[in-house]
Amino acid sequence: MLVNEVRFPPEDIVFDPNVLTIGTGMEEHANYGVDFINAVKTIKEQCPYVKISGGISNLSFGFRGVTKIRESIHAVFLHHAILEAGMDVGIVNSDEMMMIDEVEPVLLKACEDLVFNRKEEACENMLVLTTKEKELMELRKKGGGGVKVEKKSWRQLEITKRMEHALINGISEFVHDDTELARQKCASPLDVIEGPLMDGMNIVGDLFGAGKMFLPQVIKSARVMKKAVAYLLPFMDKEKREKMIAEGLDPDDVDPNDDSNFAGSVLMATVKGDVHDIGKNIVSVVLGCNNYKVYDIGVMCSCEKIMEKAKEYNVDVIGLSGLITPSLDEMVTVAKEMSKAGYTQPLMIGGATTSKMHTAVKVAPSFFTMEHPVIHVLDASRSVTVVSSLLGQNKEEFAQDLIEEYDELREDYYAGLEDRYFLDFDKAKKQKFKIDYDAHPPAPTPNQLGVTVIDTVSLEDVVPYIDWNPFFQTWELRGRYPNRGYPKIFDDEAVGGEAKKLFNDAQALLKEIIANKSMYLKGVVGMFAANTSDDGEDVDIFQDESARSAGTPFHKFCMLRQQAEKENDDPYFSQADFIAPKGYKDHLGMFAVSCFGCDALVEKYEAENDDYNKIMSQALADRFVEAFAEHLHREMRVNMWGYASGETLDEGDLLKIKYDGIRPAPGYPSQPDHTEKSTMWEAIKAHELAGIELSESLSMMPAASVSALVFAHPKSQYFAVGQIGKDQVTSYTERKKYEMSKMERWLSPILNYERD
Repeated sequence: MLVNEVRFPPEDIVFDPNVLTIGTGMEEHANYGVDFINAVKTIKEQCPYVKISGGISNLSFGFRGVTKIRESIHAVFLHHAILEAGMDVGIVNSDEMMMIDEVEPVLLKACEDLVFNRKEEACENMLVLTTKEKELMELRKKGGGGVKVEKKSWRQLEITKRMEHALINGISEFVHDDTELARQKCASPLDVIEGPLMDGMNIVGDLFGAGKMFLPQVIKSARVMKKAVAYLLPFMDKEKREKMIAEGLDPDDVDPNDDSNFAGSVLMATVKGDVHDIGKNIVSVVLGCNNYKVYDIGVMCSCEKIMEKAKEYNVDVIGLSGLITPSLDEMVTVAKEMSKAGYTQPLMIGGATTSKMHTAVKVAPSFFTMEHPVIHVLDASRSVTVVSSLLGQNKEEFAQDLIEEYDELREDYYAGLEDRYFLDFDKAKKQKFKIDYDAHPPAPTPNQLGVTVIDTVSLEDVVPYIDWNPFFQTWELRGRYPNRGYPKIFDDEAVGGEAKKLFNDAQALLKEIIANKSMYLKGVVGMFAANTSDDGEDVDIFQDESARSAGTPFHKFCMLRQQAEKENDDPYFSQADFIAPKGYKDHLGMFAVSCFGCDALVEKYEAENDDYNKIMSQALADRFVEAFAEHLHREMRVNMWGYASGETLDEGDLLKIKYDGIRPAPGYPSQPDHTEKSTMWEAIKAHELAGIELSESLSMMPAASVSALVFAHPKSQYFAVGQIGKDQVTSYTERKKYEMSKMERWLSPILNYERD
């Protein structure tokens, strides 16, 4: 019913069968482990697309307090539940996890007997081992008074096993020394890569795919791999040259793009006009960890460059990334041009503003075939499965499933448009949000009118304003209710341990950045006299009161209004509704802020083959600039504008938006037109005064940048414009003095009709 009648996507359904306690000594409990595993198999057979999760700690609850025994039982159970039955998510303390090959042989057999209820004495045998482990625990507590139990250090392992351990655990401290020892032991440098390094990375890939490792751990493993390979490259180049000379060949005649030793090759690009690449970087690292050759050609890549490089590198798959909404239309353009040129590589679509629906409705029809499917990739954790499916033996079956899924999505989309009604633009204007400005007058005149450069705010000043929740989302660490947000995520049984490690690493790098002043903040604020235009749909801003009196605005901000019909008497919002008409002394604020220095830090870590700190730097730069925006908005309310001079909210209340006024950004739901940034940049001279540029698609540069309009009225509120009709687009185009086709392209994601 949920799938066939409600049309709920089957891949978004999660079954959570109970994992019940085994080893209790009660006969009726003995089969709980194997029953769960069999249940998972049955569910997967009957509902192949659903996900299955389970809380693993319940399984070994009877052995609480004896960590080694519990870890071993979990290792055996997860191994069979995931790899043999198809379980997707196991909720378990990541700090107390071990792989099945780490379980001692005697204990391994006892665990398997217990989990699968193979013997009547399985529980009794496990109790004997548990008693022995408890005795050893007591002896360890006594220190010198008991038998000293030495745990063999991983540094004492044989060199190839030592390297595997370092890779799996992301330890880069000894990588050069260990790589040199392995090189001396192996017949050639390539044997080191194809031996212990790839063995370790294969384990990392399997663990990540099975949900036993988290993204930060994978990135750390990739750092170890890159550093080891970088150390070996000079030796490999020397060996290759000597071999070619001995064979009478030209040592300089080599193909730098030879990827024959990889599982496949992938081109990754952020599309034209977009400068955001943190998500793309993460996907590239994850694919690299799984033996895919990744050609990352950077940001702001034109369609021509993407196609040229795909042909030059002869890649197997192409991945497009983007953050801002104009990138959605650029991806459609790339798909169309690839189709015209006869490209046959599958196309992956990803990025913050992308979606499965947009991919199915807008991108796929331009390029999708059984030979070269188009697929939306939600996050890095899905990328390996997607690429392996696109290049594997079951590609045809995978593509057929995609075709059917995307056909259904398109049908649902267009059926939804038919079922949804939109008011005529003139009618929507009549039902606008009305503020009684006599009863609720505009905020007082700002204390600092005009343009002000902000260059004295330090990183230390904004740290208290950091919202850490998006940071963990960047690293794909998500707690489960009630531990979803920061700092509760640290208490989450599944991701809490890794989240705490990640946070500690972030704090260390944050302190280093502050101490070295390797990043800094700068921005510009503007506050101007403002009133709505005669038709109430736009906002005019004036240089001063004399210009207001003369009716000579120096800029106009054009606004968009909701049109989708509502089932109640709610008004149809536009941001223009929050500014008073002529006759009142109202004002509009705005700002653009950036965190500078991240690009240089990224280059530094790239040169050091340190993807972990590279991505960490980008994530922190984003947090710094968002915190800067929060800090600056408060400064505007309390001092620069002064309409909330008595505000005493703490940082937590600020993040909950408990203050008066709003700060919506152009390109976001309340005003989804990025072209309004151009007006803001002209008004406050953001490029000239703060060094913040706009790309051709109006993405802000540097990437860690934030801009916003600031409305002070307490009745102003956030809303989503949603889809709009052609009548409003026509009016909007005329008011902005744009060409219709150009305006439609900018507004493409929110049009309720197909543009020509």
